[in-house]
Amino acid sequence: MSSLRRRLGVNVRLHYREGQLEAGQIFLFNHFARFETFIPQYLIYQQTGAYSRSIAAADLFCADDAFASYLMKVGAVPNNYARLLPFLAEEIMRGRKVIVFPEGGLVKDRQVLDHRGRYSIYSNSAARRRKHHAGAAVLALVLDAFKSAIQSFAAAGDTPALEHWTRQLRLASVDALLAAARRPTLMIPANITFYPIRVSDNVLRKGVELFSKSLSESFSEELRIEGNILFERTDMDVRLGDPVSPSVCWHDWERRLAARLVRTSESLDSLFDPRAQPKRWDHRLLARQVRRYSDRLRDESMRQMYTGVTVNLSHLASRLIVLLRDKGKTEIAKAFFHKALYLAIKNVRAEPSVHLHDSLQNPNTCGQVIDDTCSDLDEFLVGPAAKLVKVDTECYRLLPKLREQQGFHRVRLENPIAVYANEMAPVAAAVRAVDQALRAARSLDQRAFAKLLFADECAAYAEDKQAFSEARYQEINCQQTATEDGAPYLLLPKRRPALGIVLVHGFLASPAELRAVAERLHQAGYAVMGVRLKGHGTSPWDLNARRWQDWLDSVRRGYRIVSAVADKVCLAGFSVGADLALCYAAQQPPGLAGVAAVCPPLKFRDRNMRLVPLVHGANQL
Repeated sequence: MSSLRRRLGVNVRLHYREGQLEAGQIFLFNHFARFETFIPQYLIYQQTGAYSRSIAAADLFCADDAFASYLMKVGAVPNNYARLLPFLAEEIMRGRKVIVFPEGGLVKDRQVLDHRGRYSIYSNSAARRRKHHAGAAVLALVLDAFKSAIQSFAAAGDTPALEHWTRQLRLASVDALLAAARRPTLMIPANITFYPIRVSDNVLRKGVELFSKSLSESFSEELRIEGNILFERTDMDVRLGDPVSPSVCWHDWERRLAARLVRTSESLDSLFDPRAQPKRWDHRLLARQVRRYSDRLRDESMRQMYTGVTVNLSHLASRLIVLLRDKGKTEIAKAFFHKALYLAIKNVRAEPSVHLHDSLQNPNTCGQVIDDTCSDLDEFLVGPAAKLVKVDTECYRLLPKLREQQGFHRVRLENPIAVYANEMAPVAAAVRAVDQALRAARSLDQRAFAKLLFADECAAYAEDKQAFSEARYQEINCQQTATEDGAPYLLLPKRRPALGIVLVHGFLASPAELRAVAERLHQAGYAVMGVRLKGHGTSPWDLNARRWQDWLDSVRRGYRIVSAVADKVCLAGFSVGADLALCYAAQQPPGLAGVAAVCPPLKFRDRNMRLVPLVHGANQL
C-alpha cells in the first residue's frame, strides 16, 4: 500500500480528532469505488499500529486463488461467514478493529435522501431503495452488553466466569479480559469524498479490455471512473464523524438481563443468535431490544456518514445548475452564474459545520471564479459536465440531457452534475448557502459586491502574512525596515463617483507608500483603492516566490473592485507600479478613463527612438 500510494495519482487525506482512531472499534465507511475498501485499514494501521478486520463480498472468496488468499491475509472476512458477528466481537476483544461498508455495495448515484428527506440508498442487488444494513449496530450493541456483563462479574468477584471467558476468547489473562471490557464500544461513521470525478477513458479500462473482450456495461463504467481516480490527480478525503455509542441505549434492567445470559452462555455465538435458545423468554426479550436499538444506531450513523462530505467547488456549481434547471432556465449569463457561485463560496465559508475542500478555503478561489479564470471550474465544465452544459462566450446553455433520467450504472458517466448535487444534499448548511447565494445574486448592489471583493483581498493579505510568520522566516523578516501596515485599502465617498482611481505602488514597497495621495484623492470625491501587489507587505520570502504576472493579477482585481463603485476608472502607478498600470491599460479593460504613470522604468526597443528629443526640439523651433 505504501508503494502504491507513492506511485498513484490519488492523494489520500485523513481528517480526524485526536484519539478517534485509537478509541474507535467499529468504523463505517460509504462506498463509491472498489479500491477504497483496501485503504481505511491501511490508514488505521499507519496511525495506531492496530490491525483491522473488514467485511468483503463473499463472491471474492469463491475461487481458491491468490487474490482470495491475499484478502484473508489483510484481514478481510466474507460477508456470508456463518458466525460473522460473534467472530468480529471476539476480534475486537483481542484488540482488533472492524471496518464495515454498511451500504452493501457501490452507491453510484450518491442519492441518499428520498423526496421526504429521509435517509435511504438504492440497492442494485435488491433493485429498490432501503436503509443501511444494521449488522454493525447489532455487533456494537451485543458487544457492549457483553462488556458490561464482564465488568459486573469482576465487581461480584465471579472468578470462574472471568476465567471461562478468558479461555473462550483466547486472551492472555483475566486482566487482559477486563482491560478489553473497560474500553468503550464506539462506532465511528466516516465519509470518503473524491474530487474531482472524471469520466474520460483511461489506461486501466483499456488494459482490462485487452484481456477480457466482453466487459459488462457496469464494470466498464466502474473502470472508467476508478481508473481516473487512481491515475489522475484526485483528492480522497477520509473524514471521521463523531463516535456513536451503543451504551446510551441500554437500561439497567437490560444490562442485568444481559449479564444473566452471558453467565449461562458457553460462547458469543448464542448471544448473537436468538435461535440458539428459543425457549428462553429473557433471550427473546433481549433480542427484541437489540433489533429496536440497532435501528436507532444505524440511522444516526447514516446521518453522520453522509453529512461528513468534504464540500468542493463542483458540489456548489452542480447545486446551482440543478436549481436553475428546476426553475426552467435553459440559458444562464456567465457573469450572473459566476457571481452566484462566488456568493455561494462566501456563504459556505461562513458555515462552521461544513467541511470544505482546501481549494474552497483558498482566498484566491473567489476572485478566480468572478474572473472566469478558475481552473477547477473550467475542468468541471469542459470535462464531466461537457455533455450537460454548453459553454458559450457570454453564457452557459443547459442541454436537454441534463433533464433526462439516467440508469443506476450510467449516472456517474452521463450526469455527474446529479451525482455531485446528490452527494451534497445531506449537508443542509451547504445547500442553504447555495440557495441563498442564488437569491442574493439577483439583488446584490454593486457597492456591496465591491466590499465583498475587497474583503477577499484583505483575507489574502492576512493569509499570506500568516504563512510566512513561522520561526524559520524570522531571520530575514526581522531585517525589514517598513513599519506601516501593508494591507490594501478602499476609500469610498458617500455617493457613487464618476471616477475611481486604482493606485499601484512600486517594487519593494506596499500600498502604504501611496496612502497620503489616496486620502487627498478621496477628499476630492474620488473612489480610491490602494492595491497590494502579491508578495509585498508580508515577507521577503513571500516576494521571492512571486512573478510579475502575479502583480498584474493584483492590479486586475483592484480594477474590478473600483469599476464596481465608479463609472470610469483611472490607473495610477509609481515606478514598477506605473509599468503594471500601463500593461493592464493595454488590455483595454471596460470603463478605462486613463493612466497616470509616474517614473515608469521604460526602455525603448527601437534605438532610433533616441533621436526623438532632437526631432521634438526641431518641431518646437
